[in-house]
Amino acid sequence: MRSDFLSFFIAFVAGGAFIGCILTIYFWGKIAKQRKQAIKQSRSVILGEVSEKMLPIFPEFPYHSKDLVFIGKGVDYIIFDGLAEGELRDIIFLEIKTGKSQLNKNERMIQQFLSTKRARYELINIKY
Repeated sequence: MRSDFLSFFIAFVAGGAFIGCILTIYFWGKIAKQRKQAIKQSRSVILGEVSEKMLPIFPEFPYHSKDLVFIGKGVDYIIFDGLAEGELRDIIFLEIKTGKSQLNKNERMIQQFLSTKRARYELINIKY
């Protein structure tokens, strides 16, 4: 009777240890895969942010760098095309995307709103 219990206990512990090892290997592999994916995603985000800031210095960029105002949220730049030359031709809201990235919900909403041409200019004077 005692040897049956001892045999059962040893088998139970050995089986549990074996299953524990298998599960540990499985989950460590899964964690490593998720970690690699997170690093890849992080690199993509950083590359996108760097691209947003670097694009205006490239010679192929069609606007004068003095005409740019960096915003970063909703739109990346507001371009006052021609302002640096003393002749404002156009106001452009520019969003820069890299790779397969697409407009998010807020960016699409801004794009749709601007297509209705309901934007306006406001001035607030502060008196001290």
